[in-house]
Amino acid sequence: MKITAVDPFYLRMPDITTAADGTQDTLLVRIQTDTGLEGWGECDASPLVSLAVYCCPMSHGNIINIRTSLVGETIEDPDDVRRLSEKVLRNGLDIQQIQHAYSGAEIALWDVIGQKLNKPVYRLLAEMSETSSTAHPKLPYASVLFGDTPEATYRIATRLREQGYRAAKFGWGPMGKFGEENDIALVRAAREGMGTAAQIMIDAGVVWGSDHETAYQRAEAFSQFSPTWLEEPLAPDAVDAYGALTRRNPSVRIAAGEGSNTYRMAEDIIVHGGVQFVQIDAGRIGGIMPSFQVRQLAEQHGVQYVNHTFKSHLSLAAALHVFATNPDFNLLEYPAAGSELSQRLVAEPFQVESDGLVRVKELPGLGVGVDTAAIHPYLAPVRIEVGTDTVFEQGSL
Repeated sequence: MKITAVDPFYLRMPDITTAADGTQDTLLVRIQTDTGLEGWGECDASPLVSLAVYCCPMSHGNIINIRTSLVGETIEDPDDVRRLSEKVLRNGLDIQQIQHAYSGAEIALWDVIGQKLNKPVYRLLAEMSETSSTAHPKLPYASVLFGDTPEATYRIATRLREQGYRAAKFGWGPMGKFGEENDIALVRAAREGMGTAAQIMIDAGVVWGSDHETAYQRAEAFSQFSPTWLEEPLAPDAVDAYGALTRRNPSVRIAAGEGSNTYRMAEDIIVHGGVQFVQIDAGRIGGIMPSFQVRQLAEQHGVQYVNHTFKSHLSLAAALHVFATNPDFNLLEYPAAGSELSQRLVAEPFQVESDGLVRVKELPGLGVGVDTAAIHPYLAPVRIEVGTDTVFEQGSL
């Protein structure tokens, strides 16, 4: 089976705001083969920057675009996915955005090979790693932004509780911007709205940079509301500060890792940052295989692996396959308030079942299909010219 086309698609909402909402636009990647099979993946990155990595003219042997590396290649089994990943990353050695951009194609390759072999991706990963192939349900936590005020946050939390969510994460927005009293009021509102039986998670949105002392103080102040974790209180590369924070054993456990663009960054935050939860985005770190490798590292270090997903259910599918077979990694970030684009992107999104849990789909590949008709209105035409040459022109979905 040969790869005949690698097509990136830029989709966006009509209006983009400064809100920390990654569902406002996206970059999809479709891989087509000579057998008629096609796979889809999604990147969580700046779409146009990532798109350029698929079509940029070769500068030298360490800057070769992703399409050039993949088109014409043979893919028959999971080993070919690993081989092609090594080729792409080697050819793009000097492209800073390479992991972010390649994530979409890597996910699409797994989707293709799963369909070819008539197996869900999680089973292929289990076979490769010689581990259990039994999938386990996950508890979805609704992932939402804080309201602009504690009152607005309370209303959001109440709505989530009424919808049946047993866990929810509140993040970004005004957190950390208007003083300790307002921060505490936001967390109190989240807890009161969700009720005492639910789990709540707090995402500080890297607001305190490298200031681990303030992060510690907030963790202690928030502990009265029993959050499951305090997420990203510090910048992704503030590893020494994370280490200083976690060595003090704050009353609220610390989560981080979504900013890990490579396996090495994730390893650093686990080994030297000392976090108790590592949150990995398959759409940033280079796809499913590096995410799975971080999962294995987390297992070795007694750290809980959690997905980071604030995109569509295409990204959610990729994320879920990575840790579906570990019963101890039981929390699933579940986008609960995304844009119309993100909500319409797949034809059959994951449902929270009657027991309040989400299960991986027992279907070949990722188990979800892109609804091209539904998302066509969000397609943003892109044409890139260099001199008299057209290096990229977006095709049809």
